[in-house]
Amino acid sequence: MNVLVINCGSSSLKYQVIDSATEGVLAKGLCERIGIDGRLVYEPKGGEKEITEAPMPTHKQAIQMVIDALTNEKSGVLKSLDEIGAVGHRIVHGGEKFAASAIITDEMIQAVEECSDLAPLHNPANLIGVRACQELMPETPMAGVFDTAFHQTMPQEAYLYGVPYEYYEKYGVRKYGFHGTSHSYVSRRAAAILDRPYESLKTIVCHLGNGASVCAVKNGKSVDTSMGLSPLEGLVMGTRSGDIDPSAVEYIAKKEGLDMAGILNVLNKKSGVMGLSGVSSDFRDLEAAELEGNERAAAAQRVFNYRVLKYIGAYAAAMNGVDCICFTAGLGENNGVTRRQICESLGYLGIQIDEEANKKRGEEIVISTPDSKVKVLVIPTNEELAIARETVALLK
Repeated sequence: MNVLVINCGSSSLKYQVIDSATEGVLAKGLCERIGIDGRLVYEPKGGEKEITEAPMPTHKQAIQMVIDALTNEKSGVLKSLDEIGAVGHRIVHGGEKFAASAIITDEMIQAVEECSDLAPLHNPANLIGVRACQELMPETPMAGVFDTAFHQTMPQEAYLYGVPYEYYEKYGVRKYGFHGTSHSYVSRRAAAILDRPYESLKTIVCHLGNGASVCAVKNGKSVDTSMGLSPLEGLVMGTRSGDIDPSAVEYIAKKEGLDMAGILNVLNKKSGVMGLSGVSSDFRDLEAAELEGNERAAAAQRVFNYRVLKYIGAYAAAMNGVDCICFTAGLGENNGVTRRQICESLGYLGIQIDEEANKKRGEEIVISTPDSKVKVLVIPTNEELAIARETVALLK
C-alpha cells in the first residue's frame, strides 16, 4: 500500500509517499507560501528535484498540485490517485482525548477541534490539510497521528502542574509533551539496534533541533518529557525561551510595556539561542560566530548544552537509571561537538564516547565505546515513516 503522509502548517505543507511494503520513499516535497503566491518542491525517487512557482490560494489547491506532480506522465511516481491507499496526517495536539493514533471521522475531527485552544497555531492548520484531502480523495481512508499521544502514558506526578487542581479539571492545564512521534520512533529503533526488548529498556531521547525536547522512555512508555502544555516549556531552543520563572515574565512585560500576546511573542520567537546570541537560531551560524570570537554565541551554546545535560540527569534519576541515550533531529544528528560537550559531563553514568564514531553526521551509529556502561546512539528521526506505519496499523 502507498501511504501519502501530510504535515500541514498554516502556510506550508510537507508530504511524502511511502510504499508501506518496502518502507521506501517514492516521492517527497514541500508546498510553501500557501495563500501568498505558492511554491511547490517535488522530489521523485531517482529523479531530479522540481520547483514550480504557481498560485496556491488554499491548501486544497496545494494538495491538488501535489497530486498532479505525483501522477504526471513525465516524472510522476503514481499512475493515478487510486494508487494512494491511505493518507496519514500529522496532528499536533490530541489533549487527553487521544492516547493513540485514530482513524479520521467527523467525530474525531470535532474532538481535535475541541483541543485547538491548546494548540491554536497548529491544530487548525492540521485540520485544513485533513479537509482538503477529504475533498479531493473522499473514498480514501485517513488517519491522524498525534504529537502528544506517545506521552499520554506519563504518570500524574510527571504531568500535573503545581497550580489549583481545578484548572486541570476545567481547562486541561497540564503537561502534554510534543515530538512524540519522533521520540517513539527513535526509542524503538534504539532497542532494535541494541538487540534488546523495547519493554526492558530505560532510554533518554534528545530531539535537538530548532525546536528541542528530551523524553524519558521506560519499558516502552513515555514517563516524562521536557515540553509542557505547549512547546514553549523545557529546553532553551532556537527562538523559544524554555523554562523561565513566571515572575521574570511579569517583570519583563512591565518594563517593556507588553501585553500577554506581546510577551508570548518574545518568549516564542525572539528568545532561545537567537535571543541570547543576537546572531541566529541556527547552530551552524553560532559555531561560525564563536570561531570569530563572539562570546555571546559561545555562551548561548553553553546554555543550550547545560539545559540538555540537566534534563538527562533528571530523567536518569526519574527512571532510577538509564540504559541508552539517543541524539536525533537536525542538531542531534549532525553536530558531534554538541554531543561531545553534553556527554563530557555524564562520566558519572559510566559514559565513554568514541571520538571517531562521534565525527559521523546524519548516520545511524553507536557513538559510545564498547565498555561504556550507558550506550549512546545517533539515530536520524523519521516521523513520516512512523506516521505511515501508524496509518497502516490502524487500517489493518
